[in-house]
Amino acid sequence: MEVIKGIPVAPGVVVGRAFVLDEAVRYVPYRTVGQQDVAREGARLTQAIEAAIEELARDRDRAAAELGPEPANIFQFHIGLLHDPTLIDHIRQRIVTDKVTAEYAVSDEFRKLAQRFRAMDNEVFRQKTADVLDLDRRVLDKLMGESEDRLTQLTEPVVLVAHDVTPARAASLDRNKVTGFATDAGGRTSHASIVAAALGIPVVVGCRRLTEHVEEGDQIIVDGKTGVVIVRPDEGTLKQYRQDIERIGSIRLALKDFAKLEAVTRNGTRITLMGNIEFPHEIETVLANGGDGVGLYRTEFLYLTSDTEPTEEDHFQAYKQSIEMLKGKPLTIRTLDLGADKQIHAATFRSEEPERNPFLGLCGIRFCLQNLPLFERQLRAILRASVLGPVKVMFPLISTSMELRQAKIVLNDVMEEFREEGLDFDPDIDVGIMIEVPSAALMASSLAREVSFFSIGTNDLIQYTLAVDRSNERVANLYSGANPAVLQLLRGVVRAGRRFDVETSICGELAGEVDFTMLLIGIGLRILSLVPSQIPDVKRVIRSVDIERCERLARKVGSFDSERQVLNCLRDEVQDVLPDMGGGRSAG
Repeated sequence: MEVIKGIPVAPGVVVGRAFVLDEAVRYVPYRTVGQQDVAREGARLTQAIEAAIEELARDRDRAAAELGPEPANIFQFHIGLLHDPTLIDHIRQRIVTDKVTAEYAVSDEFRKLAQRFRAMDNEVFRQKTADVLDLDRRVLDKLMGESEDRLTQLTEPVVLVAHDVTPARAASLDRNKVTGFATDAGGRTSHASIVAAALGIPVVVGCRRLTEHVEEGDQIIVDGKTGVVIVRPDEGTLKQYRQDIERIGSIRLALKDFAKLEAVTRNGTRITLMGNIEFPHEIETVLANGGDGVGLYRTEFLYLTSDTEPTEEDHFQAYKQSIEMLKGKPLTIRTLDLGADKQIHAATFRSEEPERNPFLGLCGIRFCLQNLPLFERQLRAILRASVLGPVKVMFPLISTSMELRQAKIVLNDVMEEFREEGLDFDPDIDVGIMIEVPSAALMASSLAREVSFFSIGTNDLIQYTLAVDRSNERVANLYSGANPAVLQLLRGVVRAGRRFDVETSICGELAGEVDFTMLLIGIGLRILSLVPSQIPDVKRVIRSVDIERCERLARKVGSFDSERQVLNCLRDEVQDVLPDMGGGRSAG
C-alpha cells in the first residue's frame, strides 16, 4: 500500500480502478519530401488543423451542455491558438523551406513552443506546457490517422491518474466514466483545477510522483478533502474508506434538509451564509443550498475563457443574468483580479511577456490601475447593473490607502460620465475591499474610514503572511489557516470593522472549513462566503452551537502558539458538537 499526499482541490472520496493516462511524447522522425509533395503536405496540415478545431468545437459544446457556457469557452482559447497565424504560418513555412513532412513540422514547432514555457522560472508558466502538448497531440492524431485518447473508449467507471490534466481535457471528461482523478503536477488555484472542481468529482493534484507508483488497473482511493491518494489499499483501509463513503452519503442526504433552514445559532444569532461563484449559473447551486446571496463573484473567467478581452456589454450581460437569478438577494462583484495563477492568460491576450515573479507583481488592483480603459469598462458594466438589484463593488488585493483612493477616484469618474450621459446607476453603491495582504490587515482601521465593507480573502492572506506559494506542491504542507499569526490578523481586521461599523465578512476557503466555523463566529464574524456546496455543512455546525461557546473557543485558541495545537483543539470541539463531522479535514 502506498499513501501519497497531494493538494486537495474538490472534496469527496472515491474508490476505483486506476486509469493511467500516458502523456509520453510521441516520437516523430525527421523525414523530407520532394518538391512535388510540398503542396500536398501543406494541404494535409490544413485538413488536420481543421479536423482538430472541429474536435475542439465538439468538446466545447459538450462542456457547455454539462458544465455551462463559461467553462466551455476554455476550448475557444485553444481554437484561437490553432487559428493563430504566428504559429500556423511558421509551421507551413517549415514545410516549404525545409521540405519536411507535415507531421515533423507540427511536432518540432509545438515542442519548441512547449520548451519555451517549460524553461520559464515560474511554475505557473511551466504548467502551460501541458496545453501546448495537448494541441500537438490533437493535430498529430489527425495527421497520422489515429487517436491516443483512450478516455473516449472507456466502458466502465475509472479513477484517472495522469502527470497533468489540461483545462480542455478536464472540461471534456465524462463524469459517468471518470469518477475522480489525481495528478503529479498542478496547484489548487490553477485553471485546470478550478475547472475540475466544477465537475463535482474528487480531485487531488500536486502528488509529484504518483504516476511512478500506479499501474493501470490498480485499486486506488482519492480523498479530495484531505488530499490523500492511497494506491493498492489493504483490506482494513479499504473497509474504513467504504464506510466513510456511506457515512458521507447519509450525511449529504440529511444536509438537504438543512438547506431549507436558517443559519441561526442555538441562542438566536443569525449568521449570513453567502456563496462564492465563478459563473452566473452557479447561483442555482447557491440558492439550492440555502445561500443568502453571492458574497464573491470572481469575474476573471470572463477574461480567461476567451482569447479576446470582454466588452462592457459582455460584463453587463453576465451581471444582469446573476441579478435576475438572485431575485433580490445581494451580489458582490469583485473587480478583475488577474493574480499570479492567471497571469499567463492575461499576458496572452495583451501580447506581453509574463512577469518573473507575478505573486509580487502587477496583480489585483495594481493591474486595473495600470490598465484604466479595461478597468473603466468593467466599472461601467457594474454601475449599469446596479439599478437592476442589490449590487456591491469590491476591489481586490488592496495593500495601501493610496491604491484604494485611486480606485475610488476612477469609480467616481465613471459615475460622473454616467451623469453626463444621462444613464441610471446607484450613486450609493456599497464599495468595499478584499483584505488579502498583511499590510491591509494591519492598516484595517485606516482603511475602514474609506469603505462600506471588508471581505477577508484568507487564501492570499495565508499565502502572503506565511510566505508560502499555495500552488507549489513542495511547500503546500506549510500553508495553514490555523497558524497563530494568521488568526491574529483575522482578529485585528474584525475588531477594526466593529470599531468603525464596517461590515466584515470572510470569503476564503477557511469560510467553508467546518473545523473553523466555531472559531470564526467566536472572533466576531457574522457573514461567511463559501463554496455553495459547503453551505449546508457549515449551517449544521451553526445551528448546533451558541455564541458563548464559540467565544470561549476563540479565547482558548488565542493562547496557543502552534498551528498543531489550534487544529487539534478545533477538531476536538467540532467532534464534541457533531461526532460524525469532526477530524480529517484540511486546514488551508
